[in-house]
Amino acid sequence: MLICSPSPIVRRRWRRFAEHRRGYVSLWIFAVLLGLSLGAELLANDKPLLIRYQGSFYVPLLHAYPETAFGGDFATEADYKDPFILTQLRQSPNWVLFPPIPYSFNSIDSQLHHPAPAPPDANHRLGTDDRARDILARLIYGFRLSVLFALTLTGIGTVTGILAGAIQGYFGGRTDLLLQRVIEIWGSMPELYLLIIFASLFNPSILLLIVLLSLFGWMSLADYVRAEFLRARTMGYVKAARAMGASDRTIMFRHLLPNAMTPVITFLPFRISGTILALTSLDFLGLGVPPSTPSLGELLQQGKANMDAWWISLSAFIVLVAMMLLLNFIGEALRDAMDPRKEA
Repeated sequence: MLICSPSPIVRRRWRRFAEHRRGYVSLWIFAVLLGLSLGAELLANDKPLLIRYQGSFYVPLLHAYPETAFGGDFATEADYKDPFILTQLRQSPNWVLFPPIPYSFNSIDSQLHHPAPAPPDANHRLGTDDRARDILARLIYGFRLSVLFALTLTGIGTVTGILAGAIQGYFGGRTDLLLQRVIEIWGSMPELYLLIIFASLFNPSILLLIVLLSLFGWMSLADYVRAEFLRARTMGYVKAARAMGASDRTIMFRHLLPNAMTPVITFLPFRISGTILALTSLDFLGLGVPPSTPSLGELLQQGKANMDAWWISLSAFIVLVAMMLLLNFIGEALRDAMDPRKEA
């Protein structure tokens, strides 16, 4: 069985990336934060992780158990914050294991000591929003939503931009001119106005946002890929591959595309950060995800509406700034690592 090892160029670029300490450390910090947010249900949830009751084990995260399973009177799903249910679960030899943050992003705390939005205390380390929901839990879920949304949208835009730019740059001529005019016309469309129109026609959803934003997010990348293909299509190795009978598809994606990936990889962190900012801005304006969805933009909007509750806007602002700094540091390290002037 053959194991493919990285090429010398890839190893040299990774070594240069690792030598950029700020970007290398930022990559690990961002990866750890993303990994923790992917397990948000294990960190912040109003359901226990594990229950041992009368010799049997229960996993409420995976199954919905009726209240009657724990000595209650109703057949509906158990409320694990109910004092009677908690007493039953904690009565020896029974025990219950809650997550570190016993609140989900949509959990409403009806036992606050202050009117919502409540300031930080022992139960809510970053306070609550104006609907008595834990801010720390919403930040964790909002971070995951923002990053996964940005990765999805960036992936769609990258694939579309590579295909459009490769076709333009490789074939050139009328194909290039026609696609360039289409891009210019489509790029002149007012994106914000279209979002407002579609938001008024359809119910807001993450899928709708991805579809709408992916229609515009590929054009800037297509220009870079087009320029690389236009530059490289007249080189000797391309002419040799064409003389040997290689198909256009093989030349485009096996010979030309690897050499055109430098701007694509270099701009990835900046495109991700731009997408996160776009989602946050749309949520702040009320044109993004549904209101109940955890979002950084929705928290910023709440902070604007509740100026005396400083902990709301401050928490969202710190998380957003930290995300942008980490992604920009990673982008700087990638830019230096992919710099062809440092290949020697």
